[in-house]
Amino acid sequence: MLERLFQLQAHGTNVRKELVAGITTFLTMAYIIVVNPSILSSTGMDFGAVFVATCLAATIGTLIMGLWANYPIALAPGMGLNAFFSFTVVGSLGYSWQVALGAVFLSGLIFFLLSIFKIREWIINSIPMSLRFGISAGIGFFLALIALKNAGIVVDHPATLVGLGELKTAESLLFFGGFVLICALSFRRITGAVMIGIIAVTVIAMMLGLVEYNGFVSAPPSLAPTFMQLDIAGALNVGMISVVFAFLFVDLFDTSGTLIGAAQRGGLLDKDGKLPRLGRALMSDSVATMSGAALGTSTTTSYIESTAGISAGGRTGLTSVFVALLFLACLLLSPIASIIPAYATAPALLYVAVLMASGLKLIDWDDITEAAPAVVTALMMPLTFSIANGIALGFITYAVIKALSGRWSDLNASVVVIAIVFILKFVFLDAG
Repeated sequence: MLERLFQLQAHGTNVRKELVAGITTFLTMAYIIVVNPSILSSTGMDFGAVFVATCLAATIGTLIMGLWANYPIALAPGMGLNAFFSFTVVGSLGYSWQVALGAVFLSGLIFFLLSIFKIREWIINSIPMSLRFGISAGIGFFLALIALKNAGIVVDHPATLVGLGELKTAESLLFFGGFVLICALSFRRITGAVMIGIIAVTVIAMMLGLVEYNGFVSAPPSLAPTFMQLDIAGALNVGMISVVFAFLFVDLFDTSGTLIGAAQRGGLLDKDGKLPRLGRALMSDSVATMSGAALGTSTTTSYIESTAGISAGGRTGLTSVFVALLFLACLLLSPIASIIPAYATAPALLYVAVLMASGLKLIDWDDITEAAPAVVTALMMPLTFSIANGIALGFITYAVIKALSGRWSDLNASVVVIAIVFILKFVFLDAG
């Protein structure tokens, strides 16, 4: 049955290899089951319900990817977009988390329609590479600011907006220790480095009496507080256009980049260098996002950590099935997730930020018309505390600089239209 479903022999693999690959991928991304509830619960969402939603969204999305698209790619609520959901859409803009979930659902629905009508390649190819790199780095800087804020390293200051917090506290020292531990383990290629760092900080905090042990295993918390609580009608508000746009495009870039990168690592591209069943893979991602919103979590997306499992030998969707089963089993671990403090998950955020910022090296720094918009995009995300604002100002800067520089051939219709839409939004919707 497994051979018929996943064509193991044709991909040069077997059940044992797929199992090892599945465990490897799971260990590299398992941190999301504690980090995501920690971030989303800051909006007032029930921590236990978000924990269950996170595990179920990862299970459902990864199963669809494995069984339908037959790729060793795992999915879970994405880092960066969960912070945007909590701290910008709900925290800064003042929308309810129900409306934010509605926006996530709409972005998934649009993603699904783009995949059905095969418009996705046109959109992906029309977005300048420099802006893509800037968006990725900007999300990284956004996560870094949140991590440093959660650890008390960066604090508000009346004269300079931000300042240095108290470094001598146990929380700050544990944060720093966790971060350097994760980096060192990652350099040594230790599987599950991020999760090890989070657990190590939590255990030390427990020994110091900073957190209280509440058990290891229990029945899953109720999903009722977040299940089907999304407000789609509220998300159709004109002011939510840029929010839905941000959810959509970041997910689109993340998914396409992850799929291509993972396929190259595993030799899954065809003779023309294209990814077979790309449509199925993208639709799996979009369905996972809609399902996740219905369950009660932010955008579900493909994880680049899947390349760890591919490096361990995973070549088919059976790897994803094993990952999904492990996420499902995590439903019993809610007591552990609930005691992990913010300064234990903050090192993971900062580590992911470092990885996302690495895209800056790919920017053509000798071409100011490419470098400037990328830097504007990257900087405006943390400085305005909004991924959407960073994307908007990046597109506007790119279009205007290219036009004034006489580089009209570098502009395409989609970039110009998007820039004009964002200008109109700032002029009319954000006025006052």
